[in-house]
Amino acid sequence: MVNTSVPSKKKRAAFSTTVFMKRLMAWSGLFFIVFVLFHAYGNTHYFEGEIAYDHYAYFLRELLVPIVPHGGVLWILRVLLLACLAVHAGSAFHLWIRNRKARGTDRYAVKKPGAEYFASRYAMRTMRWGGVILLLFVVWHILQFTTLHLTPGGHYEHGRAYMNMYYGFQLWWVWLIYAVALAALCLHVWHGVWSALQTLGAIRGNVIPFVRLIAFIVAFGLFFAFMCVPTAILLGLTPEPMDAAKYAVEAANAGINWMGK
Repeated sequence: MVNTSVPSKKKRAAFSTTVFMKRLMAWSGLFFIVFVLFHAYGNTHYFEGEIAYDHYAYFLRELLVPIVPHGGVLWILRVLLLACLAVHAGSAFHLWIRNRKARGTDRYAVKKPGAEYFASRYAMRTMRWGGVILLLFVVWHILQFTTLHLTPGGHYEHGRAYMNMYYGFQLWWVWLIYAVALAALCLHVWHGVWSALQTLGAIRGNVIPFVRLIAFIVAFGLFFAFMCVPTAILLGLTPEPMDAAKYAVEAANAGINWMGK
């Protein structure tokens, strides 16, 4: 007589809590990566000048108006981003606790010594701390450039994204905060891209080294794209913001309604 209990056990194992948590981490991480890729691209508009950059920011705030309120799409994305980070961090913590209990006192054992090159091993061992840094950084970033509760470097104004960035990144310690946070982000991306794809079954065996190389290129590109603007501002390579009177005229000509926004 054929034992029919084996398939049911395999089915239960396939949808166990650990597998579910890993997939949850993978999908939430990939959403975050897509978000930061678009964000990094958007930041490069800064080099097109104050009006061009503020017009881009105004365009984002006006997405789907009047279906949603002014800035509504951006707030939906921010909430989704924070939710994904919370899910990602929660899943990671759950898996870490489970692995710690499973390994017991030998939790630092390595199954295949030498299988990972140094930077990849370092990335995996610092994922937890990098995640904490990123969560704190996202809160800082929203308070500085969205709600304007933190205004280091000058008097920020809603609607003047170029000027706010200019004031903020003239301070070396603000630049340093972003450099540390973005280094943590890119280390996270480096390991997370191929790890997530492997978890979801998108890559296998012999292509993993190639995907790791692509992940490194993406991570390095993200760091460069995000830090080129703050670095240019810190070094005085970008034009100063316009005074209020001149800006009002230029913004009106460009169709930017920034007063009180």
